[in-house]
Amino acid sequence: MNEMQLAEIWVAIAFVVFVGILIYAGVHKAIAKALDARGAKIAAELDEARRLKEEAQKLVAEYKRKQREAEAEAESIVTAAKAEAERLAAETKAKLEDFVARRTRMAEDKITQAEQQALADVKAFAADAAVQAAERILSSTVRGTQAGERILDKAITDVRSKLN
Repeated sequence: MNEMQLAEIWVAIAFVVFVGILIYAGVHKAIAKALDARGAKIAAELDEARRLKEEAQKLVAEYKRKQREAEAEAESIVTAAKAEAERLAAETKAKLEDFVARRTRMAEDKITQAEQQALADVKAFAADAAVQAAERILSSTVRGTQAGERILDKAITDVRSKLN
């Protein structure tokens, strides 16, 4: 055998002896225990991560639900506000139309009253003019007699009462 092969054999023997010492000392148990502990820790961390992920998904779902509810509530508030605004606009319009109608009626009543007053004034003026004309005509016709003056006074009174 050559020297190179002999060195490889001694390295192999040293390795086997070293592993034997490690096994005899129980190092393999310590390594297995450490690996088991590390595996358990990783499994616990994975379980915790899974639990946190599920919790986060629940929170996201809850926030999405709350967001949908808030959007629906906001939409209902906007709808109610629009309906209230339309109702107020209709109510205001109705009140304005009623106000305009009352004012128009009042103006028409005042115009009618003014027309009636003007007509009454014209009638009174015409009656006074007719009485004065009748008085002049009758006074020139029946002047001087007492019976004629009484008839004239009675006629003037009758004409005034009938024309007014």
